[in-house]
Amino acid sequence: MLDFMRKQAGSWLIKGLLAIIVIVFVFWGVGSFRSRQANRVALVNGEVITAREYQEAYNNLVAQLRSRMGNNFDEETLKTLNLKKKALDSLIDRRILAGEAAKMKFNVTDEDLSRTIGNIKAFQTDGVFSKKTYESVLSRNHMTPEEFEASVRESLMIERIGSFMTGNVKVSENEALEWFKWKEGSVNVDFVHFDPEKYKNFNPSQEEIKAFFDKKKDNYKTEEKVKVNYLLLDYNAYAAKVKVEDKDVKEFYENNMDKFRRPKTVEASHILFKIDEGAGPAVIEDARKKADNVLKMIREGQPFGELAKKYSDCPSKSAGGNLGAFEKKDMVEPFAGKSFSMKAGEISEPVLTKFGWHIIKVDKINEEKIFTLEDTRNVIRKKLADDKAKKIAYSEAEAVYDTAVSINDLAKASEKHGLKIKTTDFFSRSDATRVTGTDIPALMTSGAFELSEKEISEVRDVGNSCCIIEVAEKIPPKTPDIKDVSDAVRADLVREKQDEKAGKEAETLLAALKKEGDMLKESIRYGLSPDETGFFKRNENMGKIGYEPELAGVAFKLSKNKPFSEKPVKGKKGYYLLKFKERKDPDTEIFKKEKESIIKALLEQKKQKTFEAWLAVVKSSSKILIEQEFQE
Repeated sequence: MLDFMRKQAGSWLIKGLLAIIVIVFVFWGVGSFRSRQANRVALVNGEVITAREYQEAYNNLVAQLRSRMGNNFDEETLKTLNLKKKALDSLIDRRILAGEAAKMKFNVTDEDLSRTIGNIKAFQTDGVFSKKTYESVLSRNHMTPEEFEASVRESLMIERIGSFMTGNVKVSENEALEWFKWKEGSVNVDFVHFDPEKYKNFNPSQEEIKAFFDKKKDNYKTEEKVKVNYLLLDYNAYAAKVKVEDKDVKEFYENNMDKFRRPKTVEASHILFKIDEGAGPAVIEDARKKADNVLKMIREGQPFGELAKKYSDCPSKSAGGNLGAFEKKDMVEPFAGKSFSMKAGEISEPVLTKFGWHIIKVDKINEEKIFTLEDTRNVIRKKLADDKAKKIAYSEAEAVYDTAVSINDLAKASEKHGLKIKTTDFFSRSDATRVTGTDIPALMTSGAFELSEKEISEVRDVGNSCCIIEVAEKIPPKTPDIKDVSDAVRADLVREKQDEKAGKEAETLLAALKKEGDMLKESIRYGLSPDETGFFKRNENMGKIGYEPELAGVAFKLSKNKPFSEKPVKGKKGYYLLKFKERKDPDTEIFKKEKESIIKALLEQKKQKTFEAWLAVVKSSSKILIEQEFQE
């Protein structure tokens, strides 16, 4: 549970609002600080949201998700997440928040601004802010420092308004306890499963198949297809144009000495005799005696690894207590100090840390090593060459892009710069997820399906290349002739009939059970037998049923007074009847240990809800006009 809580911890304001600084930079471009004379998408309290801002926000949300989800990203994901609405909503919220911050006269000093920008890693070289890197990165993203700094200043004001609006939010211990009981409580239910696949002998007529097709035509539409002109510049192809001088290699080495130092590490194993936090002297002493007894066995010649497997309370016991190699800073004191003071092969007396008593065995010592310039010369030269090659390729692509936008033709722009485009055949999103060894995945990353016909993308970094694409043609989805999909339609109709039959029989059995019927006896009439899930928590597998969040939600609403659900519950594999058996509350001693972490995480969630509620009120009184073509 603590893993979940830790993921929820951390300032939501920092993650949700200050992160906008990076979002503005990476995803939205200069946003509100570019010219707002372009075609508008929306008007928020007199402030324009341009079509370009909207397109950048949407395209980059898509690119971000695609990079995270890989082949799992498809048309269905786009529909489910409704990214176009999310992109526009985010831009609207930002305009409103910026306006409110200005009304409340929140101020960001030049010092605050400099500190924030200096901490953005994209602008750092070797961990230190570099003006040269800063200007170069902004230039590649078609931004000036003035534009970016105005955007950052606005983001900081938004973050401050969030902190101001949630400053008085609190979480009581009782709230935390109730949440703990809700989250960690478990329930056990009896169930009967109606599997639709067991119902056979459905043979629909041609008339039924046609009627089914007519009702669900949209399900059988072909995928949208695109044909793309593109320029793909492989960074490796520019290596021949790059020359790295010896002085450059030497300078990089001298400026990055920390990168060429391998710190001292120790490879060790241990046997842990765990002591819970807050344990009394008697418990600590008892654990020490256990450690002494095991140490005696080691001294008598019994294998350390075997004893670790048998007696250790650490997960490393499965590996014979092996912790691998670690630096001194990686371990808690006094474990770290002791292990780094020992010789290879030496076994320690029991050492007490906040986790308990440890018997430490040092297996190997890896002394610190400084790699010389000669050791690293080839590696450095390759890195510098790769960086320069990428910069040359990207600059060339930027020049082509600027020309292409000005003449609205990627092919002619490429020719002017001595380059040739390629053209794909028509392909769909599913084609892109299936093919390998082609450029299509790179084109997907560049936004092939997010662009309009004849629209030209900005330069996109796609792995070892950079890419510009122009959508040559689009074939929209269309409804096929029934004869081309008749087998698929028939199969879907049979599945629907199977599902209906399973659902009806489940309803009939549930009605019988509610009349004091015997679950075992009544189930046998349908050739079924009840089973039991065993105890499970809300977000855990339901025993033999598996992971079914909706079923679990129903199960936790059942009780002795209400043993059955109102109706059968549909899961991934059919319909289920659930009957309450027993409930178990979590151990409150665990709550006492985790209380602070729970309160901290709940506080962040409560702040977020408070902020969202306030924003909703402000939004409701704002004047928001969304152009017709961008409304849902």
